[in-house]
Amino acid sequence: MKKAFPLFLSILFIGLVGCSNGAVAGSGAANNSTVESSSISSRNEPESELESDAPWDMTEPFIGRKEIDSETEQFILGTWKVEKLLGFANSYNDASEYPNGQKIIGDEITIQKDFFSSKGLKNYKDYQFELKNPAYQIEEIHYNKDSFYRVDKIDMPSMNNSDHVVVLGVSASPDELGIPMSFLVINHKRLILQLEATVFELKRVS
Repeated sequence: MKKAFPLFLSILFIGLVGCSNGAVAGSGAANNSTVESSSISSRNEPESELESDAPWDMTEPFIGRKEIDSETEQFILGTWKVEKLLGFANSYNDASEYPNGQKIIGDEITIQKDFFSSKGLKNYKDYQFELKNPAYQIEEIHYNKDSFYRVDKIDMPSMNNSDHVVVLGVSASPDELGIPMSFLVINHKRLILQLEATVFELKRVS
């Protein structure tokens, strides 16, 4: 019995050391897992608040109502002449005067920050408005041609697949309904007038 007791202590000591090493190894594995998980998480997070707001899915349009941004506002300001008929939406009514469109070629529209006038559309009293301090509001934003077509059902051959389209409404104040016309801003390079289901190219004259 005296010889067996020291042997028992040796076995017990070896077992305790093994358990201790296993616990340390397990702790190290857990730490490595935590570091790796944290590393992956940080890579997936956006680098800035601005990036998190970016429209990653460029097929999804904005539909709603919000204030016009400064770049779009600066682009639309001026006097514009109706240059040519571009086409029609898939569905149109008698007021669209298919297939020639309303008789407004050569007429002018004035868009200023504190004044809007469509009195230049002389053949159509229903489209003639003068507004002091008008509200220009964004109603739609599309990041490509297909998105615009899905919502507005207007196919314009002159529009490119990657065009950025902003649809603007005009009203007497932000809380009122818009007048019966809208404007399409394409890439801040083209301004298009929409009357009923008819669209016309506008050309800046001043």
